[in-house]
Amino acid sequence: MELWIPITIAAAFCQNLRSALQKHLKGKLGTTGATFVRFGYGFPFASLYVAALHFGAGYPLPESNIPFALAGMAGGLAQIFATFLLVHLFSYRNFAVGTAYSKTEPVQAAIFGLVLLGETVTLPAVGAILIGVIGVITISMARTPLTMRALVTSLTGRPALIGLASAACFGISAVCYRYASLSLGGPNFVMQAAYTLGFVTVFQTAAMLLWMRKYEPEQLIASIEHWRTAVWVGLVGVLGSAGWFTAMTLQKVAYVRMLAQVELIFTFAAAWFIFREKSNRWEVLGCVLIVASIIGLLMGR
Repeated sequence: MELWIPITIAAAFCQNLRSALQKHLKGKLGTTGATFVRFGYGFPFASLYVAALHFGAGYPLPESNIPFALAGMAGGLAQIFATFLLVHLFSYRNFAVGTAYSKTEPVQAAIFGLVLLGETVTLPAVGAILIGVIGVITISMARTPLTMRALVTSLTGRPALIGLASAACFGISAVCYRYASLSLGGPNFVMQAAYTLGFVTVFQTAAMLLWMRKYEPEQLIASIEHWRTAVWVGLVGVLGSAGWFTAMTLQKVAYVRMLAQVELIFTFAAAWFIFREKSNRWEVLGCVLIVASIIGLLMGR
């Protein structure tokens, strides 16, 4: 098994856990505050990770360069916007539709990877990615009434547009991170990914602190008041991000982001075995499609 596969699966598990912790903060923080805790409480752990690799494992620090810095900052801003839009979706009554569109990220990541990095994917992989996206959308809309009027509205409504914009920003950020990591040129993929993660999280924290201090100081105060939960969001978030950055240093973004949809399988497994929640037939169908797409992706590369 190629190394990027178990790394991606582990990252997806951490992301699933981080999402559960963020839901705990959902009613206590606004959109900006909920976005900030992911980065603001994550950068100390990211910095410790880089330090451990350098002083503990003996890996030399990479030499930064202008393409690295520009790509890292562009990816960091894109991820902030993507997270903000995704959190903002929950303020809409029919947020499920927008969330479904936000799951088109693998397709958009493949497009951005082709345009910005010149990375191509095989035809069978394209088919697997599309099947996976259909499966994710099926799950996201499984409990939404599918009338003709609702379907037409969902195609042009604000939640749909926000979801598509969120997916686009996530796709751009992933491509930028891969470019930044590869532009370091060494010393190895682990340190390249860790160094990129450390740079990005520090930049994101600084950018959001400046914004919140000037425009939303109450959100900054609220994020500090709820530090006990937020610090776990930061820790788990960095563990997941370390996995994403490492996997995307090893493999094309489109493949990594498609395999990452296994996160939904973890979600339903937890709901079924831990919380004893029952799934309807559309959710089961969506899970089957995701599993089929992952198998197809791994076989069709």
